[in-house]
Amino acid sequence: MDSDSKKVPLKSRIYKTIKKWIMVVLNPRLLLCLFVAWMITNGWSYVFTVVGTACDITWMVVTGTTYMSLLWVQFTPEKILTVIIALFLMRLIFPKDKKTIGVLHDELVKLKAAYIRQRDKRRAKRNAKKSSVLKVNME
Repeated sequence: MDSDSKKVPLKSRIYKTIKKWIMVVLNPRLLLCLFVAWMITNGWSYVFTVVGTACDITWMVVTGTTYMSLLWVQFTPEKILTVIIALFLMRLIFPKDKKTIGVLHDELVKLKAAYIRQRDKRRAKRNAKKSSVLKVNME
């Protein structure tokens, strides 16, 4: 962890993190992009089902309900795809929005740094274990 995070009490760090993520998620630009991405991945099937039922169009009802049933299968990556599409749309439509994209970029940099630290620790531990095994085998 950073040296700054050790100085700040846990309660205030948690509050600060929750507040930051609420501000990111409730950003109207991100909500608009999430809605558009949801309509691309899932929303059309709901529209097809409702319109097909109201207008008695069989193929729309069948297509919409079939796709919706596939969404409820385990391990369907539609939520991941929705978020990826929304972030792509954010960068495409609002390229200068540093409030959301900047925060997400900073979090990605922090995650990468934490991953590299953990990887280096594992490698050091593995190398220490190998060297101790080699020393024992040599003796």
